Amino acid sequence: MANHLDLEEQEQIDQLKHFWNTWGTLISSVALVVAVALAGWNGYQFWQNRQAGQAAALLDAVDVAAASGDMGRLEQAFSDMRNKFGGTTQASLAGLAVGKAASSAGNAALAKAALTWVAENAKDDGHKAIARLRLSALLMEEKSYDEALKQLSIPFAAEYAAVVADRKGDVLVLQGKKQEAVEEYSRAYQAFSESMEYRQLVEVKLNALGVQAQTLAAKVSTEATK
Repeated sequence: MANHLDLEEQEQIDQLKHFWNTWGTLISSVALVVAVALAGWNGYQFWQNRQAGQAAALLDAVDVAAASGDMGRLEQAFSDMRNKFGGTTQASLAGLAVGKAASSAGNAALAKAALTWVAENAKDDGHKAIARLRLSALLMEEKSYDEALKQLSIPFAAEYAAVVADRKGDVLVLQGKKQEAVEEYSRAYQAFSESMEYRQLVEVKLNALGVQAQTLAAKVSTEATK
């Protein structure tokens, strides 16, 4: 009985040796690749978390400088953010904060530089859209109407269509282009839902240009049913 068991065990050992001789190198290689991949992934995650933490600290520095109104510190903090963490979400948030603070402080050059950077480099399309809208407002204040329209003519996500059309209407009014302004305000009025207060503001603008928004809406509704 013992000899029988010994023979079975030896046979199993021989089969295991044969299997390992045939597949051992491949198994070891695959295990090594998996181990390296896991180590790389863990290292990347660590690096990402570290980057996010450092970027968050710099974003705090931007917020503190903005609150204190220290334009020198604000510009330096944002410069560091761009150079070190330009690809992070925090960088685009910092740019928007700098644009707002600098604009409020009357530093149009810094505000435009920060917003332009966000519009061109942000990873988030929403941040880009907000930056372009704010930049267009600054350009309007400078009477750079063509430049403002240029910013508004860059493709925006669908959810910004109404706001962009309204802003275009504002620029066109300032340029004295009444009919084109009416067309943009009409697009904005139709795009905003009835429950939004912003729609009432657009209605006031249309009325000021001699267009009754309610009549316009009725006309559009009639044409849609034809």
